[in-house]
Amino acid sequence: MKILVIGPSWVGDMMMSQSLYRTLKAEHPDAVIDVMAPAWCRPLLSRMPEVNQAVAMPLGHGALEIAERRRLGKMLKANGYDRAFVLPNSFKSALIPFFADIPRRTGWRGEMRYGLLNDLRKLDKSAFPLMVQRYVALAYDKTRIHSASDLPQPLLWPQLAVQDAEKQAAISAFGLASGRPMIGFCPGAEFGPAKRWPHYHYATLAQRLIDQGYQVVLFGSAKDHDTGQQILATLADDSRQHCRNLAGETQLEQAVILLAACDAVVSNDSGLMHIAAALNRPLVALYGPSSPDFTPPLSDKARVIRLITGYHKVRKGDADEGYHQSLIDITPERVMTELETLCPRPGV
Repeated sequence: MKILVIGPSWVGDMMMSQSLYRTLKAEHPDAVIDVMAPAWCRPLLSRMPEVNQAVAMPLGHGALEIAERRRLGKMLKANGYDRAFVLPNSFKSALIPFFADIPRRTGWRGEMRYGLLNDLRKLDKSAFPLMVQRYVALAYDKTRIHSASDLPQPLLWPQLAVQDAEKQAAISAFGLASGRPMIGFCPGAEFGPAKRWPHYHYATLAQRLIDQGYQVVLFGSAKDHDTGQQILATLADDSRQHCRNLAGETQLEQAVILLAACDAVVSNDSGLMHIAAALNRPLVALYGPSSPDFTPPLSDKARVIRLITGYHKVRKGDADEGYHQSLIDITPERVMTELETLCPRPGV
C-alpha cells in the first residue's frame, strides 16, 4: 500500500505526526509512506525510519493557489497512491490528494472539505484531548475508534535516532568542550514572549549549572539570538566561556544532532521541546499560557512545570518585557530540582 501524508507546517506538529507514521507501519508493515511537507521538514523526516521519502511542498503556509495545487496533484497521480492522510484541517490542504485522484482520502472534518475527503471524520475534541491521539486515530477505521480510550496502548510516541559519531562531529564542528557535560536551553517560542521563561531565570540556572561543571548551549532561530545574548551578558565573566549561544547559527539538522548530545534540556513550549522529547533527552518543559493538556512533550523522561490551569490565548504578558506572570513564578530553583531528579551532577 502506498500512502501520501499531507503533513503539518510546524516543528512540534510534525514531530507529533510521527506517531501516525509509526502506527501505520505497525498496522501495515508493507506500507510505503511519503510525507508532503515544507522543505525545512526534511531533516526531521529523514530521521523517521517509517517515512519512505519527503515530498517538498513548494507553496508557502497560507497560500491557496488552486491551479498550482492541481498541477502538483496531477504530477503525484503517477505515483499510484492508494491512501492519503490530510493532517492540517484547512480546505487547501485537501486539494492535492483530491487532484491526485487518490482513492481513499482521510482526515478530520475541517473547513469545507466535503467531497475533497471521502473518509471524513467528525472530531469530538473531548474524546481525543491530545493532538497525538487525533493523529493516531486516523490510522484506524472510524467504526473502530470512537475515543482515545479505544486506541491501542501504549501509543507509539515519536522517536528520532542520532548516531554517536554524528554527535561527536557536531560537538567538534562548533568548538564545544567534549569533556564537559552539556545542558541545552531552548529559550525561544513562537507567538510572542508570553510563552517564554524569562531570560534572567535562564541566566541564573545557567550560572548554577556552570558552577557544577556543565556547559550550557542555547538553541533557537535567528530571532532568539538576542535573548541568548541577554543570558550570556548576565553570567559571571569567567563563566561565559562555558555558555554558547547557537541561536541562529545552526541549521535544523545540526540542532537535532546537538540536542541529542545534551545530557538534559530545559525548554519553553516550542518545536525544539518536541524534538528533545523525541530524542529521549531528559527534559524540563516550562509552560505558561499554552497548555500541556493538548500538546505535552511525549517522553517518559520529560517533566512539565506549570503553575496555572486552562488555556490562555495571550501573546504578550502584562509583566516587564511581555513575560507572563505564571512563567516568572517558576523559579530557577524549582527547575534545578527537576533537573537533579533527571540527571546526576558531573562526577557523581
